[in-house]
Amino acid sequence: MQQEITARIRNNPKFEELVRKRTAFGWRLSVVMLVIYYLFVLLVAFAPGVLGTPLFEGSVITIGIPLGVVIIVSAFVLTGIYVRRANTEFDELNRQIIEDAKK
Repeated sequence: MQQEITARIRNNPKFEELVRKRTAFGWRLSVVMLVIYYLFVLLVAFAPGVLGTPLFEGSVITIGIPLGVVIIVSAFVLTGIYVRRANTEFDELNRQIIEDAKK
């Protein structure tokens, strides 16, 4: 019985669509985060003085601090984007796949 349901799910075109969409979206978000992170690392490696520049004259806060915060916040934002899409589109496809498997 369990193998029959598993076979129905794997043969369902919606399952293939779900796997394809979820994988592609996950990779896109991963690439975006890696680009953001490695641009920061490259900035540290090749232009460290930029990060040490004060935000404004007399400030003890440098450009590097808000830039680091932006990198951390971008990780949360990208996670939120994934969760939102997972809770809408991916969950709906999953529900349809389960309904089809019960038939």
